[in-house]
Amino acid sequence: MNAHDTAISSLFVQPQTIHHTFPFDKISAQTIEEALRQGIDEHRVEIEAIATNTDAPTFENTIVALEHSGRLLADAHSLLSNLFSACTDDAIDALCEKMSPIIARHHTEMALDERIFKRVKAVYDSHPQLDAEDTMLLKETYEGYVRSGALLDDAGKARLKAINEELARLTMRFSQNHLKETNAYEMWLCEDELEGLPDDVKARAAEAAKARGAEDGKWLITLAAPSYGPFMMYSSRRDLRQRLYMAYQIQCTHEGETSNMDIVPRLVNLRLEKAQLLGYKNYAEYALVHRMAARPESVYALLNSLIEGYKPAAKRELADVLAKAQQIEGNDFSFEPWDYAYYSRLLKQERFNLDPEMLRPYFELSKVKQGIFGLAEKLYGIRLERNSQIPVYHPDVEAYEVYDADGRFLAVFYYDPFPRSNKQSGAWMTTYREQYRDKAGDHRPHVAVVTNFTPPTALKPALLTHGEVQTLLHEFGHALHGIFADTRYASLSGTNVYWDFVELPSQFMENYAVEKDFLRTFACHYVTGEPLPDELLERIRESRNFGVAYACLRQVSFGLLDMAWYDRAEPFAGDIQAFEHQAWKEAVLLPPPSACLMSTQFGHIMTGGYSAGYYSYKWAEVLDADAFAVFQESGIFNTATASRFRKEVLSQGGTRHPAVLYRNFRGSDPTIEALMRRDGIL
Repeated sequence: MNAHDTAISSLFVQPQTIHHTFPFDKISAQTIEEALRQGIDEHRVEIEAIATNTDAPTFENTIVALEHSGRLLADAHSLLSNLFSACTDDAIDALCEKMSPIIARHHTEMALDERIFKRVKAVYDSHPQLDAEDTMLLKETYEGYVRSGALLDDAGKARLKAINEELARLTMRFSQNHLKETNAYEMWLCEDELEGLPDDVKARAAEAAKARGAEDGKWLITLAAPSYGPFMMYSSRRDLRQRLYMAYQIQCTHEGETSNMDIVPRLVNLRLEKAQLLGYKNYAEYALVHRMAARPESVYALLNSLIEGYKPAAKRELADVLAKAQQIEGNDFSFEPWDYAYYSRLLKQERFNLDPEMLRPYFELSKVKQGIFGLAEKLYGIRLERNSQIPVYHPDVEAYEVYDADGRFLAVFYYDPFPRSNKQSGAWMTTYREQYRDKAGDHRPHVAVVTNFTPPTALKPALLTHGEVQTLLHEFGHALHGIFADTRYASLSGTNVYWDFVELPSQFMENYAVEKDFLRTFACHYVTGEPLPDELLERIRESRNFGVAYACLRQVSFGLLDMAWYDRAEPFAGDIQAFEHQAWKEAVLLPPPSACLMSTQFGHIMTGGYSAGYYSYKWAEVLDADAFAVFQESGIFNTATASRFRKEVLSQGGTRHPAVLYRNFRGSDPTIEALMRRDGIL
């Protein structure tokens, strides 16, 4: 390795920073590209050494050696992917488009190396005596090669390689197109168009306008969540709600460079071809092999049981909102999708005297973080300490060191709170470095939570809605899954679990969002310091299940759409809009106009890991309600129960089948009853 190669490695593999975090201030798109190309070269050398090893194949010299190979490539690719999502620019965009097919081609070549597969198969067929974690690594390695085409003939391998490269290229374009359309939309308002908007919403709209060069007297509404959501909920200008709703619902459907209309069917058909090439009927069957559900029939069983259990209540909820609208507007009022958030809020306010903006003053972001960090300390004994010496990729980002109860360093945790034009919408947890152990010791993880919360204004700090508090709890639950990782292998570490199990730790944490004893630990007025009044605490609990059945069906509808795209045995060549509206009709009580289309912006199922897996949110909800019932029985802050949850679930990663992990914690399999009881359906 020459001096230049050593310099590149020092920025990625073992940088001279605290806990070897990425030195973002020294890394550019150019250095990332150099690291990726060097990482590919190094990985090829490592694979060649394994393939040409003259010793008989063993678990250590083949399976473990493969597991520990390609570190530089993995680190550089992780960094690129995370920057593309959270802090991109033209150079990062171009690099992603350039390198994604190259990386996909490399991984396909490695997976189709017949010499390597011969050694892996020899170890697998020898049935070595291994512990549970080693057994899982062997199983996952062997099946990974099979699912990557190791059993295909040369023509099949060549076609699979081409499919993977095109998928990498198209998923990148899909995400870029969506971000560009989200950023491009602007709805400019004059003062007489602000009817119904609370002062905080107007202040944020005024600041957004100034940020884009407007003079005083102009307000800007965008498709970013902190702007779109409150406007749809509060604006009494129905014409503007309709305009904004339609702009949101037709993203990436227009002709032009940012259209995803042709990309959607191409992605669907490529995944179908890949699955059939590998011997499966369709992509859903291919994907579900490595999920708790195991087969499409189990997914439909869950979705149909939720429709059966929740649809009557959802119809009643929608009828109540419609009645509220007609009470205000008259009996001949024609209710449309852009009316639901507005009149639903009015009904909720009437029933519970509770408005989302009413709670904002009590949920200052800094206090919410303290509360959530304090919850983790109370349950698990850990503490988070901010360290401004750890490099970050944007001034908004905060870096923390996480320590265990005994003072042992556990992880680096990054938090990136606010929207930016170069940041994807939504909220997510991600990992920069996985935890694993080797001869050098225990390599602790670097994890991050990224949100798009309402930013501070010139006059007020960042104040969250109760829904945003719940979102932060959710993503921090994912972070704990990464922080507590305690495995030997990175590929089985932290959140590297079956997709329909990965949401359990996150959705479990959401349960605390309505617990008085938790909210009392941090919720106080940002000006007066007055604690959140008991009366409001009670209203939060009472209103917990408002609209819960309608919201459930909404999630089910997304699951049905996902399965419709991927549980098909023939290539798609029809009308996307007609297909979408047909796919989810059993769960959609308020159909959108025919021009609307979700698939063109539904990154979860088109570009992420939720293809044939969106149902997993509801699957995990069954798990989290059942798991939290254990805490309710023993006390929601019970440290013994929390310790068992950490030991049996959070620290184990994917070292065992998730059903085994859950039974080890719960003592039994989960049932849907706890969810329906929590939601007030039973």
